[in-house]
Parts: sequence; C-alpha cells; structure tokens
Amino acid sequence: MSEEEEPGWEVEPDDEWGLAVLATVGRQLKLRREAVGMRVADFAKAIGYGEDLVYKVESGKRIPRPEYLDKADEVLGAGGLLAAMKEDVEKVQYPKKVRDLAEVEGKAVELGVYVGLSIHGLLQTPEHAEALFEVSQSAYSEAELKRLVAARMARKAIFKRSPAPALSFVQEEVTLRRQVGGTMVWRQQLEHLLDVAQLRNVTLQVMPTDSGAHPGLSGKIEVLKFGDGTAVGRSDGAFNGRPTSDPKQLRILELRYSTIRAQALSPRESLALIEHLLGET
Repeated sequence: MSEEEEPGWEVEPDDEWGLAVLATVGRQLKLRREAVGMRVADFAKAIGYGEDLVYKVESGKRIPRPEYLDKADEVLGAGGLLAAMKEDVEKVQYPKKVRDLAEVEGKAVELGVYVGLSIHGLLQTPEHAEALFEVSQSAYSEAELKRLVAARMARKAIFKRSPAPALSFVQEEVTLRRQVGGTMVWRQQLEHLLDVAQLRNVTLQVMPTDSGAHPGLSGKIEVLKFGDGTAVGRSDGAFNGRPTSDPKQLRILELRYSTIRAQALSPRESLALIEHLLGET
C-alpha cells in the first residue's frame, strides 16, 4: 500500500490545536504498545497497517482513522481508552478553517445566507460537493478529496441541533439550473433541496434570474445571530469581505439580506420552481 493510500491524513502545519491532539494520541498509542512489550513490526501486522504509518501516527505526524484506533484498542487490550480518542481525532481530520466555521455555525440560533454562484455548502449533497472540489483545479488526491467532502458534510450537524436554529437560504436560480456532476447528481441535489425545505426550521427561497438588480449582485451575504444577542456577518461586497460584529455594519448586511428575501420568490413558489426543474428531465 502506497503512502498516499495509507489510511490516515496529514495535519496542517499551522493547526496548533490539531498538532497537540495528534502528539497526545501518538504518545498514548506508543506508551500502550511498549507497556505490553509489542514491537512496531508486530503491532503493525496485528492491526493490518504498514510500519511506516505506525511510526508516523506515534510521532504525531499522521491522523489515524477511527478504525485504526479501534483495532489498536483491541490488540493492545486498552479497554476502550484508545478508542475513546476518536472524538478528538475526528475533529482534527477536518481542515482548521472548516472546524472554525462549523464552530460558529454550531453556536448560531439564526442563520441567513444569500448565495449567487453555487449551492451553499450546508445544502449540498456529498456527490455535488465532490464534483465542485474536482473542478477547482487544485489537483486534490483521492484522500484529500474525501477529507474535504467529509468536512463539508460534518457541518450539516446544524440541522440536527436541539433546539433547532432558524435557517434561511436564498439561492440564485442559475445555481439550481447548473448541472454540476452530471444529470443524476444534479437531480439528487434538487431532490435534497426539496427535502431540506420541508424542515420546520428551514426557509428556502429562490432569486429568479429575471428579478433585476438586487443587493446580492456584489456577492455572497451571511448573517449569524447567537443566543447572547451578539451577531456576526460577512459579505463579499462589503467591508473588504471580512467578518464583522460592528452593529452599524451588521444593520447594513441585514437590510441587504432582507431586501433580497423580499425580491426572491416565496418559499412556496421556490419549491414549485425546483419541482418544475426536476420535471424537465
């Protein structure tokens, strides 16, 4: 098995928390292995992985996958102690900026988003997300591609939170007509949008192409509100595209988003349009 195919991932060099977690996990695995008097070669054979991967995991240079920790726990008789580290390791496997984004989304009680170029990440199917990453000209390896898709899908935990946050999405009509990934992937994506739109805490609207000028033409808009009354917003076309918590700037973003929602199709009309698009194929 080549290094690229080895079941593990590299951690980003600037991810200090991730590096610290990996160092701790690797040290615990090594101490446990040495405590039972097992050599690296024997341990690697017992769990079914290469010696090189074992060395990298124990030195904190490689992120072990969950099944690696499960097998290590069983072989070393750790009684669940090693397997229990899967929760932290699972977080490390996602890029730092994605973890940060998921953390902010996880605290929001309200989220409002306008997207003009692509379907929002929280609304994408795995196949749609993979197709987008594949055409990004970034030459991702298969392992990197799977990692990025998994990270994006992990953010969908926001839909399962209790109490449920209020989620509002406005998508440009063109993003629904673009057949990303081919006809089948596109149809599955539209069907997924219809399913998500049925959730009681979700409002999905479509901005028709013939709507004329509106405040979203300068780019994506996001506004997140939190339980303590604070909020954060960002727009590609305002404040240099940087996140802002300034009350005056937030009012501008909220006004823009409210105007966009007012110009978009109603939720019922939006669902009818998506159903119409599905019926065209």
